[in-house]
Amino acid sequence: MNTKFLENMGLTNAESKIYQYLLKEGASLAGLITRNTGIHRRTVYDALERLIQKGLVSYIKTNNRKYFEAVEPSRLIDILHEQEDNIKMIMPELQGLHNLSLLAKEKNETIFYRGKQALKSVFDDQLRVGKEILIFAGSADVNEILKHYFPHFDNERMKRNIKVRMIINESERSSKQIKKIPLAEKRFVNKEVPTPVGTYVYGNNVAIVAWMETPVAILIRLNLIADEYRNMFNLLWKIGKK
Repeated sequence: MNTKFLENMGLTNAESKIYQYLLKEGASLAGLITRNTGIHRRTVYDALERLIQKGLVSYIKTNNRKYFEAVEPSRLIDILHEQEDNIKMIMPELQGLHNLSLLAKEKNETIFYRGKQALKSVFDDQLRVGKEILIFAGSADVNEILKHYFPHFDNERMKRNIKVRMIINESERSSKQIKKIPLAEKRFVNKEVPTPVGTYVYGNNVAIVAWMETPVAILIRLNLIADEYRNMFNLLWKIGKK
């Protein structure tokens, strides 16, 4: 078994190897574990102590010698639940600290994002702000680039009644993806050169996204720039076709 799965749960490499060894071999002395795993004796004792504290290993004493054995693997599920409960307990405090930092910054900043996972932060921010989103839509298939994300985004947007207005290239009028976007008004304009770049204006923020295989985005938090983009959007909105 790949120890990475156990390491992702917070076990060290040594803990993962020892736990798997005990699952396979049963009750063992520390010296036997050392010989058969190649892990230094002191490291074995330290790892066993941590595994005992985590409830993954127990021991029995026979003739004044400790025999260590692995606890049922279902204990791993219990650990995951405990970790989730602990995070939920401190989440209000973490969120409060984050909100304070946002207020302190006054939101006058420019942030650069690269990659699909990082890009989700831009759209999560739109949900957090909770105001109408104005979209200069690009020609890229955003659902193909950020697979499975936008159904979640649209569901959350509907729950919060966040509406969007979109200015779209006329060539995209027949797109099924465009047609099924909820809470959205659309206007179409003729653009000779389609572009994969989309622009999103919401609150005091402007997000410019280059929809590539590895997408990049620039998020500008500045009221003056957001207002200028909003004015530009409204001009195009007036001349766009329904």
